[in-house]
Amino acid sequence: MRTAVVVGNPRPASRTLAAARACARLLGGAEPDVVVDVITLGPGLLGWGDAAVARAVADVAAADLLVVASPTYKATYTGVLKLFLDQFAGGEGLRGVTAVPLMLGAGPAHAMAPDLLLKPVLAELGAACPAPGLYLNDRQAEEQGERTPALAAHAERWGPVLRATAAAGRTTRAPA
Repeated sequence: MRTAVVVGNPRPASRTLAAARACARLLGGAEPDVVVDVITLGPGLLGWGDAAVARAVADVAAADLLVVASPTYKATYTGVLKLFLDQFAGGEGLRGVTAVPLMLGAGPAHAMAPDLLLKPVLAELGAACPAPGLYLNDRQAEEQGERTPALAAHAERWGPVLRATAAAGRTTRAPA
């Protein structure tokens, strides 16, 4: 299974990235094959046709299982993540990809954000999102990593469903 991580934190090498990688490891059983720390793509995100952005989009679209992560920022996901997701074709860009929306925040006030805000965008791009989104306390995720209780519980409960959906998704990809 090919796994990918996309992180839309305005800071490179963030704790959001660390949490997304931990999530991908727990769900996929290994380090992710593709890691896109979106902020490192720089100004190429602001237009169309940038080679590095196009490569990142192609690599992500080729994944079976995708973790898309953002800090909670102004009660939603970040603008830099939106810029990256806008590079995918609507309805088809993530066809055949099983996605896990993951958001981090300081407290429980935004716990529904992954399902209410991030999951609809991923579904619009064609991704299957068969499990509830995952919201993690950012400090707890930083301190405990893969041992974060909410992350471990999510992986245990939804890992089999996500892996089965990812395996089935390979057959639904648009022809290259």
